[in-house]
Amino acid sequence: MMGLGRITNIIFLFFAAALSVNPVYAQDSDAFVLQLSIEGAIGPATDDYLARALKMASLQQAELVVIRMDTPGGLDTSMRNIIKNITNCAVPVASYVAPSGSRAASAGTYILYASHIAAMAPGTNLGAATPVQIGGFSPPDTSEKDKIQEDKEQNNDTGSNTDTDSDSDIDRDKQHKPGNKIIKDAAKLKSINDAAAYIRGLAQLRGRNQEWAEKAVRDAASLPASEALELNVIDIIADNMTDLLAQIDGREVKVKDQTRKLMTTGLPVRQLNPDWRSRFLSVITNPNIAYILMLIGIYGLIFEFSNPGAIVPGTVGAISLLLALYSFQLLPINYAGMGLMLLGIGLMIGEAFQPSFGILGIGGMVAFVFGSVILMDTDAPDFGIDTTVIATFAVTSALMFIFVIGMAIKARHRPVVSGQEELMDAEAIVIDDFDHQGRVSIHSEIWNAISNKPLHKGQRVKVTSVKGLTLEVEAIDF
Repeated sequence: MMGLGRITNIIFLFFAAALSVNPVYAQDSDAFVLQLSIEGAIGPATDDYLARALKMASLQQAELVVIRMDTPGGLDTSMRNIIKNITNCAVPVASYVAPSGSRAASAGTYILYASHIAAMAPGTNLGAATPVQIGGFSPPDTSEKDKIQEDKEQNNDTGSNTDTDSDSDIDRDKQHKPGNKIIKDAAKLKSINDAAAYIRGLAQLRGRNQEWAEKAVRDAASLPASEALELNVIDIIADNMTDLLAQIDGREVKVKDQTRKLMTTGLPVRQLNPDWRSRFLSVITNPNIAYILMLIGIYGLIFEFSNPGAIVPGTVGAISLLLALYSFQLLPINYAGMGLMLLGIGLMIGEAFQPSFGILGIGGMVAFVFGSVILMDTDAPDFGIDTTVIATFAVTSALMFIFVIGMAIKARHRPVVSGQEELMDAEAIVIDDFDHQGRVSIHSEIWNAISNKPLHKGQRVKVTSVKGLTLEVEAIDF
């Protein structure tokens, strides 16, 4: 039989050995995966939300940040800010297009390329990354030479004597183009070349397909998830978050010039949704809301100026107008559209003050509608103003300015029926004879009166001024 001391030593050594064993997937108890989401158009609110979330992930030393995406694209400025935050983040970032049926179009494609891990769920797609400027334009027509060449070859086949030097003809045609057309084409080309170089740089940074990235910009090409994986556009196709974390476990990624091995199996996933600030920004930077805020601000100030001291219209109007101006600084606003809207409002106000048989009012409404249509003149997804909102406010504005304010101005020109102003030029009856000071009856009231000439009882007089409780009168008849 073993001694008691020996048994104790064996038990101690057993527990010590057990505590020294490290499981293959052992993790720090504080390690976690932070899940963010991009849904809808990418704008300033999305940029603000992701910037603060990535900073928090770095401070809390998250193992990985996963951005679930379903976006049609968005603003270039916001997209580039998001990409800067991803590439400079101290935590690896995985972009995951999910669930099935989602897409990462336009700006979403750039973000996917910029991420350390690019993943998609089955049944999703990406691409169509051609930049679109305010006013919109199509990708450059690279087949212009081919079309001209075909036309000339057809002419030659029919026996015409047309010059076949298509390149020189194209050059001559370009020389005869209007100046603004040349400038517009140059702006298109510069924008597309810049975008193509940008996405190629991101593809090179992450070791992904550069040729297809450029094709997505120049030809607006798109790919489903399965083909994107075959062409090395993405890294993983994952059915869900659990599948994604299992597939990327053990992968090595480069984070700020340092190689980092991902250990993600079994980690808890913390979901961080947009807070009230991000939701508030997303509301006021919605073009329809910004448009309504601007009109409320203008109407409120107009009512305040026409009715000084009302306070409420001026306060609400000033706050709404400031919020609208803040929103417009963050939106792809067309200043020609803004100018037309202000002109339209000015003309409708002019119709109220100076009736012109509807000419100013109709012209103002036309300018207002056209300005509203092109206020957000862009093909960027979800950054246009709904036509029903425009129609509703156009009709409402026309009715309000032409009829309501017109009636208010007419009411101001009516005779005063109360107060001291109503006594001016009113008729009174002398009660007793008096030489300089006496009494008169006016509106069934007896007032003290003074006159430069003697007056007789029952004589009709007219009030020329009011001095406190004394009327200055003069005779009407004798």
